[in-house]
Amino acid sequence: MENQEDVLLKKRFIDLSRMANRRDIVTFSNFLNLNELNLFYQTAANMETVYQLSGGYEFAERQMIAFIPDALYYEWEFPISCLLFRPSYPKFAEELTHRDVLGALMNLGIERSRIGDIKLDGQNYYIFCEDGIADYLLDSLTQVKHTMVTGEKIDASLQKIEQKFETMQGIIASNRLDNIVSFVIGKSRSQSVVYIQSQKVFVNERLITSNAYDCKESDVISIRGFGKYIYAGSSGETRKGRMKVTIKKYI
Repeated sequence: MENQEDVLLKKRFIDLSRMANRRDIVTFSNFLNLNELNLFYQTAANMETVYQLSGGYEFAERQMIAFIPDALYYEWEFPISCLLFRPSYPKFAEELTHRDVLGALMNLGIERSRIGDIKLDGQNYYIFCEDGIADYLLDSLTQVKHTMVTGEKIDASLQKIEQKFETMQGIIASNRLDNIVSFVIGKSRSQSVVYIQSQKVFVNERLITSNAYDCKESDVISIRGFGKYIYAGSSGETRKGRMKVTIKKYI
């Protein structure tokens, strides 16, 4: 049985779609996590408009939904800003983590739903956020742990904000989800079934509870507590008929 928060969020998605249709304007959700995106896909058939998703860059995990009415007559963009923060004094900067940056943002009283992905590349800290809070963050986020930082708004499309991957290759019995989960988390197939049936596995942002689901090339598989992966397909079979597979792990 669904909890009340899930029911209300589904209703919110439908209301946003109706609002867009009634007013002939594009309306937007906040940034959504995997659970929330899964709830959206459960209601997508009830939308009165078409929709698009974006997190500000390719492979973004937290994404915003745009509800787009028919016969739209104006150009629009997702209200997403990309902010680049760097240490004010690089020589004395700490090695910061995703948790450090997120903690500093939460200490400013920002709702998590207004912040998208946070990407760290050396001493470059990229923060995707709603346009409406971008200036506030630039003014207010001056320190992460003991490191003083300075920020600027940038055009994400002109930056090399890339998702990095670790390539994993192995041999599995088939492309069933339980086999792939077992391979990437390094546990038995029976343990992987428990993870799947415990609602800890998402494929392409949708919750999958059937261990018999057949993974397709380019499927994005998220496993709570173990990370996110792309099933890159099979390069053939062994003499015993097992599959040689390649999987890319988000790092």
